[in-house]
Amino acid sequence: MEDSGGYGQFCPVAMAAEILCTRWTTLVVRELLCGSTRFNDLRRGVPRMSPALLSKRLKQLEKAGVIVTTPTASGTHEYRLSPAGEELRPIVMSMGFWGHRWVESRLSLKNLDPSLLMWDMRRNLNPQPLPPRRCTIQFQYPELPEAQKNWWLVVENGVVDLCGFDPGYEVDLLVRGSLKSMTAVWMGMAAVSREIDAGRLELDGEPSIASAMQKWLGLSGFAGGSRQVA
Repeated sequence: MEDSGGYGQFCPVAMAAEILCTRWTTLVVRELLCGSTRFNDLRRGVPRMSPALLSKRLKQLEKAGVIVTTPTASGTHEYRLSPAGEELRPIVMSMGFWGHRWVESRLSLKNLDPSLLMWDMRRNLNPQPLPPRRCTIQFQYPELPEAQKNWWLVVENGVVDLCGFDPGYEVDLLVRGSLKSMTAVWMGMAAVSREIDAGRLELDGEPSIASAMQKWLGLSGFAGGSRQVA
């Protein structure tokens, strides 16, 4: 059960922590900063968070003035950061860069989640290096259970869709390897070429798409920070 009594301090750090440091709240803000505005999209960024708790956190953020909720014509809601919420961007990014810089890679690669990895890849993929037509890229993680083993990114007209089931299109490139290896590449801890040379990633398909993978893949927004731990 959460302690709703607060810190009881006038300190601005304590007051901000009462809003932002409840479980999952900072990650919900992270998803909003990354551009998610719909409930289901937010859920894909925090797949282990229950819908009930996500709904509760959104209401708390709205009450605190961090987000603005707008009804849509379809009967759902859109969630957008208020000016106060936007001011959290450098704070949340700094937390991410701090974690990337100081948290040991062995620990950061322990909590692997294929749905979060693929969702993050989907919204950061750069379509420019890909051919100007529909491209279907399949990612296969052989060690995972059948329901989580295969994922597809479909890129068409600059739009990237993520599928957890076969979309029925011809696959232009199959990327096969461990989830740990792909996550390390995504976080900037390893290069595509190094993982291929080490036999941890296999690419099968159109050579031009395969050779440009490091360019179209993009990287996590926190991958640019240098690391200070082995």
